[in-house]
Amino acid sequence: MLKAYQNHIDQNLPFLKESKLLIAISGGLDSVILSQLCHQLKLNIAFAHCNFNLRGAESDGDEAFVLELAKNLHVECFVEKFDTLVYAQTNKQSTQMAARELRYNWFRELSNLLHFDYILTAHHADDNLETFLINLSRGTGLEGFTGIPEINDKIVRPLLSFSRNDIEDFAKQNNLKWRDDSSNASTKYLRNKLRHEVIPILKGINPQLLQNFAKTQDYLKGAHDIIDDRIDAVSEQVISTINEEEIHFDITKLESLNNTKAYLYEFLKGYGFTAWNDVYSLLTAQSGKQVHSGTHRLIKNRKSLILSYLKEPSQQEIVIHDAITPIETAFGVLNFEAVDAILKSDSNIIFVDKSKLVFPLTLRKWQEGDYFYPIGMTGKKKLSKYFKDEKLSLIDKEKVWLLCSGESIVWVIDRRADNRFNCTDTTTQIIKITLNN
Repeated sequence: MLKAYQNHIDQNLPFLKESKLLIAISGGLDSVILSQLCHQLKLNIAFAHCNFNLRGAESDGDEAFVLELAKNLHVECFVEKFDTLVYAQTNKQSTQMAARELRYNWFRELSNLLHFDYILTAHHADDNLETFLINLSRGTGLEGFTGIPEINDKIVRPLLSFSRNDIEDFAKQNNLKWRDDSSNASTKYLRNKLRHEVIPILKGINPQLLQNFAKTQDYLKGAHDIIDDRIDAVSEQVISTINEEEIHFDITKLESLNNTKAYLYEFLKGYGFTAWNDVYSLLTAQSGKQVHSGTHRLIKNRKSLILSYLKEPSQQEIVIHDAITPIETAFGVLNFEAVDAILKSDSNIIFVDKSKLVFPLTLRKWQEGDYFYPIGMTGKKKLSKYFKDEKLSLIDKEKVWLLCSGESIVWVIDRRADNRFNCTDTTTQIIKITLNN
C-alpha cells in the first residue's frame, strides 16, 4: 500500500509534498495508518488530537496513545480537551454533531494560528460508500450522491481511494498498533449499522462493490458538473437583482423553465432549506408569504422570490436629546447642522424648521397605523399605503426607520420628509439633517 499511496500523492496530490500538514488523529486504525504513511514518505506533518471526554478512561487512553505515537515518530502533537456533552446541550445538537463541529473548528483555528497549509483526515473508500447510503436513506439531491470530496478548501483526504481492507492489510503487514473505539461496535448509530450489517451483505453479493461504486460516482460528478454549468447559464435569466443582502428571482421566468421545481432546488439548495414543498408553494402564494431555513428566508413579493439572510433583532428606539451630536445608527450616521439657507434637498438630506421640533426626538421602526404628511402633497397618508405605492418589498419595509418629534413623523428616513416640519418664509432657525451611510 505504501507504494500505491506514494503514487497517489505524486499523481493526484503532489502539493502535499511541499506543504506543512496537520493530521487529524484519533488513535484509531484509519488515522494511525494515515500518519504512518505520511511519516514514511517524510511529509512535513504534525498531529492534532481531540479528547471529547465521552468515554471516560478510554478517551484518556486514546490521548496517551497518540502522544506516545507522536513521541516515537518525533512528530509534534497538539491535544485539545472538550466538554462535548455541555456543548451539545447548549447548542441543541446531537453529541455526534457537536463533536464534529468542535473538531473542525479547532482544526481550522490551529491551522490558521500555526500556518498549516492543509488538514489531513483519514476518510477512505468505505466511509464514502457509507455516506452515500446515509444520504440515500435520508433523501438528497444529486450532490448528496457525489460523495466525500477529496479536497475541500484546506481539508484533504488522501486515503479516499483506498478501502478499509487495504488499510487493515497494511497495519497487519507492518505489525502496527492502534486504539479501538468501543462506540464503533454499537449499531444504534446509522453509520455503524450500515458498516456492520448492510455493506457486508452488498460486498458479498458483489465483491467489486467499491470499484463499481467509484465508477458510478465519477459519472455522477460529471453529471453534476453539467448541471452546474446549466444553472450558471439560467441564473443570468431568472435572477433580476443580486447584492450582498438579497437575491431576487423572477417568478415568470422561473415558471417558463421545464421542471421549475428542479431549478428552484438547485438555486436554493445551499441555503439550508428543508421544507421544499413550502418553498415551491411560494410561486403561487400571496405576497408576503415566506419560508425560513436556519440562516435564510425566502419571501414572495409580487412577481419575485426574494432570498435574504434571516432578519436580526432590530435596534431599539434611539433617543436624540439635542441637535448637536451626530447619531450613529445601524443604518448610518445622522448629522444635524444649523444653516442659513435651504439648498437642494435629497432623499438623504432634509431641511426642517427647528421651532417645530420638540426634543427629545426619537428614531424608531415604522408600525402599522403610522401616517405622515408627505412633503409636496396635500393631506396625510398611511405609511402602509405609501410603501405600497412605492412598491417596497417586505424586506424594504423592514429596513425603514422614522425620525419622530413626539408622536409626529418628521422624516421617513432616506425617503420622504413630512410637510408639517417644512421650512416657510417665517422660519428663523433652519436645521439641515443628513444621513451618511
